Amino acid sequence: MTTIDWDAAADSFDEEPDHGLHDPVVRSAWARRMESWLPTARSAVLDLGCGTGSLSLLVAGQGHRVTAVDRSPRMAEHARAKLAGTGTEVLVGDAARPPVGGQRFDVILARHTVWLLPDPAAALRHWFSLLRPGGRLLLIEGVWNGTGLSAARLTALLHEHTERVHHEPLSGDSLLWGKEVDDERYALVARAEPPRRHREVVDVHLVLRRGSDVLLARRAGTGYADGLLHAPSGHAEDGEDVRAAMIRETAEEIGVELDPDELRVALVMQHRGPGGNPRTGWFFEVDLDPARPPRNAEPDKCSELGWYPLHALPDDMVAYCRAALDAYRAGQRFLVHWHEDTDAVAYEPRGIRRAVPLPVAAAPTGRLHHLELWVPDLAEADAEWGWLLGRLGHLPYQRWSHGRSWRRGDSYVVVERSPDGAGGRHDRLRPGLNHLAFHVRDRDTLDTLVADAPGHGWRLLFPDRHPYAGGSGHYAAYLENTAGYEVELVAP
Repeated sequence: MTTIDWDAAADSFDEEPDHGLHDPVVRSAWARRMESWLPTARSAVLDLGCGTGSLSLLVAGQGHRVTAVDRSPRMAEHARAKLAGTGTEVLVGDAARPPVGGQRFDVILARHTVWLLPDPAAALRHWFSLLRPGGRLLLIEGVWNGTGLSAARLTALLHEHTERVHHEPLSGDSLLWGKEVDDERYALVARAEPPRRHREVVDVHLVLRRGSDVLLARRAGTGYADGLLHAPSGHAEDGEDVRAAMIRETAEEIGVELDPDELRVALVMQHRGPGGNPRTGWFFEVDLDPARPPRNAEPDKCSELGWYPLHALPDDMVAYCRAALDAYRAGQRFLVHWHEDTDAVAYEPRGIRRAVPLPVAAAPTGRLHHLELWVPDLAEADAEWGWLLGRLGHLPYQRWSHGRSWRRGDSYVVVERSPDGAGGRHDRLRPGLNHLAFHVRDRDTLDTLVADAPGHGWRLLFPDRHPYAGGSGHYAAYLENTAGYEVELVAP
């Protein structure tokens, strides 16, 4: 379009919800996005192709110093009226070569501007020269009815200047546009930084155990995943090892002073949130000391603390934390959890699983691969074994018409109603399998399992000698299910 075209459009330009931002819902949606894209400190922002100045007004209202440029004198006139009293300078000029002399900026903002330029590559090169070191280029673009600039094409142009380009899809947020849209709309945030070695934040997470329960905190007022549950956590500071970081964060968040000897490594996970940078997380297991009960020591960041069964975690959790605790329960110790940009931060029960367990190097010879039990009634076995193995940390693994399996680490247990079976009830007193034995982490957990077992098809054997039916000093429970299979649970 020519300058005359934009001049002619100026008087009606703000009629589009995302142009004028008259609707408080639309305006609020853009304000939240701008807060997430712009620096928290007061910064010098150059708004190129500013139109009637609606985004410049939001940016100025968030405390930044704004210079706005548009090639249409009529658009600039509207922008000056809208921005009066904010200290914003509005200039008439070409966005590709803005008339700012030797000024340098912390942020250059351009919405729906790059696709109109005759030479986008040359414009981007010049814009980067106007940024201060570490500054950012914020580009909001899209493709409308086949016209525009795709995110892939614009990202490729940016890679000549920086390795740090964050892509954020916007099409799915109807609040930004005042309506549902089905075309490609997005934001790219590019940093004016030279290529550098890859670095990651190291974060630490507390798995505080109270028997079979784990402590979770509901995030609030942090700007990330607020309203969702997460383990008490934080990140290591410069010069701090992960143990020291975990001890410090535990004291700061839940008021519990830990000793280094109390920490046990539960899991190490490399993870990436939607649109974020990779991080490496260390999860530490600690047993609750009743003499040091946790409390909400950061009410400005946490709305509540609560205990939740590890075998029945709630769904309203941060996705990577839920994946880590599921893996921890299943005996996995190393994990990669890599979100796509379009994934949700929250755990989605029916969503794509991003967790990839990493096997631990070890000589496999002699380790148990799997154990298979033939059962007379598959539905009954599914319910009874599924409950017990789930409580012991096994996760559902395979499912077919005649069988089921549950996995923990690199071993699994199978129950199958095989068509080749000879029939009859299992007799543990005859030659063959007598019983299976499983570790249980502590005596409280074992006692809870014994109390719950009758409701799931298991009865306690040798009740008159429980919990020492296996001998003094051997704290264990012996359970038998409907089909006659015996399981021994052993606690330290």
